[in-house]
Amino acid sequence: MRLIDELSRLPGIGPKTASRLTYFLLRSPTEQAVALAEAIREVKERTVFCGLCFNIAESSPCAICSDPNRDQGQICVVEEPLDVMALERTHQYHGLYHVLHGAISPVDGIGPAELKIRELVQRVRDGEVREVLLATNPNLEGEATAMYVARQLAPLGVSVTRLARGLPVGGDLEYADEVTLAQALEGRREVQEG
Repeated sequence: MRLIDELSRLPGIGPKTASRLTYFLLRSPTEQAVALAEAIREVKERTVFCGLCFNIAESSPCAICSDPNRDQGQICVVEEPLDVMALERTHQYHGLYHVLHGAISPVDGIGPAELKIRELVQRVRDGEVREVLLATNPNLEGEATAMYVARQLAPLGVSVTRLARGLPVGGDLEYADEVTLAQALEGRREVQEG
C-alpha cells in the first residue's frame, strides 16, 4: 500500500508503525483523514524560513525576530527548529535565535558550507550583538560545530557562551557517565541561600 510506504519514510516510523497508522486512518471517519491530509498540505504551502534566523515560520521575519520585547543583543545558536521550540518552552530565554539546520558531520558529508554559519557571522557583524549562546547538541558533531562557530566569531569581539551541561534533574550519580560527571564538576556553582 502506498500510504504505508510513504509513512515509513518518516523519521522514527518503521514499517509496523506505518501499517498501524494506515489501518487506523482506514477505520477513522473520512473527516479525520481529510483533516490530516489538509494539515500536511497546509504546512508545506504556508511554511517559510525566516530570512533572519532561518527558523520555520509562517512569515518572514518570524514572530520571534520581529518581537520588539526580545533582547536584540543576544543570539542563541541551535541546530534545528525543534531546538527553538524546546528552549521557548522554558520561558527563560528572551533573546533571538539562529538555526544552523544541522551540525558539522564529515561522515555525512556536512561541512560548514552546508550550514547557516556564514549568515550568522554576517548577522553578528551587521548587528549590535553582545552575546552569542551556542546551544548545539552535546555530542561529537554538536561540539565540533560549536568550536567552529566560536572560532568564526572570535575576531568580531562578541561574547560567545555555551549552554551548561551536567547531571539531569532526578538523576542518580551512580548512573552518570564520566564525561557527564566531569562536566557537572566543571560547571558547579555556589549554593545560594533561600
